[in-house]
Amino acid sequence: MSEFKDYKIDTKCIQAGWDPKNSEPRVLPIYQSTTFKYDSSEFLGQLFDLESDGHMYTRISNPTVEYVERKIAALEGGIGALCTSSGQAATLISVFNITSAGQNIIASASIYGGTINLLAVTMKRMGIEVRFFTPDMTDDEISALFDENTRLMFGETLANPAMTVFDIERFAKLAHKHGVPLIVDNTFATPILCRPFEFGADIVIHSTTKYMDGHATVVGGVIVDSGNFDWSAGGKYPELTEPDESYHGVVYTEKFGRAAYIVKARTQLMRDLGSSPQPIAAFLLNLGLETLAVRMERHSKNGLAVAQHLAAHPKISWVNYPLLPDSPQYALAKKYLPRGACGVVSFGVAGGREAAVRFMDSLQLAKIVVHVADARTSVLHPASTTHRQLTDTQLTECGITPDLVRMSVGIEDIDDIIADIDRALAKI
Repeated sequence: MSEFKDYKIDTKCIQAGWDPKNSEPRVLPIYQSTTFKYDSSEFLGQLFDLESDGHMYTRISNPTVEYVERKIAALEGGIGALCTSSGQAATLISVFNITSAGQNIIASASIYGGTINLLAVTMKRMGIEVRFFTPDMTDDEISALFDENTRLMFGETLANPAMTVFDIERFAKLAHKHGVPLIVDNTFATPILCRPFEFGADIVIHSTTKYMDGHATVVGGVIVDSGNFDWSAGGKYPELTEPDESYHGVVYTEKFGRAAYIVKARTQLMRDLGSSPQPIAAFLLNLGLETLAVRMERHSKNGLAVAQHLAAHPKISWVNYPLLPDSPQYALAKKYLPRGACGVVSFGVAGGREAAVRFMDSLQLAKIVVHVADARTSVLHPASTTHRQLTDTQLTECGITPDLVRMSVGIEDIDDIIADIDRALAKI
């Protein structure tokens, strides 16, 4: 797909990845097969020795999935990508790929509640410690969290649901100062609105379940490697710089160079954890990716319009949307999100939790669902649903209050969306 490298990102959404040859299908085909045929035992042995390119088994790689990975890597500007069965699997593998028991990671407290639970509870049981920071902490205060066992820094471009904008450039410099990579969850922004590698991030992950799919049809995740981090410097990553005996002593940095991280994630962790997507899932994801640029433009336009309308409504106590001029996130949003800030708006309904619930129950067009970021407008009360496993302190750090409603503004006609909101507010 080198011929597409100079095309704009909107074009890459449609054209990158699958490049049909003469008489091949114009649309990416579904290779619905668990296994593959080989002409010789020698070639298969070379595959297992990582000496040749090809597919061993769909748990590790599959042609349909591969072409979608190529497209996403092109969209983010990365050297390679690994699709996973869910966003949570992408987060787990991205961290576990370079972190072991007895080590720690530094993470923003303003991230998705499920990610907090994964890092602070499940990975703690694996012997990995997470140390949280808040964006208002000084560089010196955050630096005090690092030590010789710190392996990475983690944040979200747009925090779910607080909509805090992550200062990627600042935290990339801070991570690199301590010799570790920055991993950024770019789910809400997508590469259409923000490309974290351009601001110094090293690894990007997504829950492709959200805007990338865009139609609430298939769960998935992806890890994208920039290829820019020097894993050999400092001697912190023996997983990549020393022989892997589970693969005949291969040294990933020597054999795969800039792609060492993403190759290890596939050949070692995907092999062992089995968090692979099905070919049909990759096919559906690709359909969503083809319209991603168009949808993100509409989501962002509608999201801003709803935020402006709510900000002027007497029954709304506050609105959190980064591109409102009076938002404390406005300057960062203008820097990192010049094309828009997606369709997610968080706000407080005057009257607290009971009023928020009554408002949501009164909506007609917008539906209450445990999902976000698809074509349809939806709402949720995070404190009692997606983030209910968090403590009050953790909820506060995530920017979640009892009156907070998260609205995922869809791509319907904006007049219908606002009319639905006004009808519901009139009933409280």
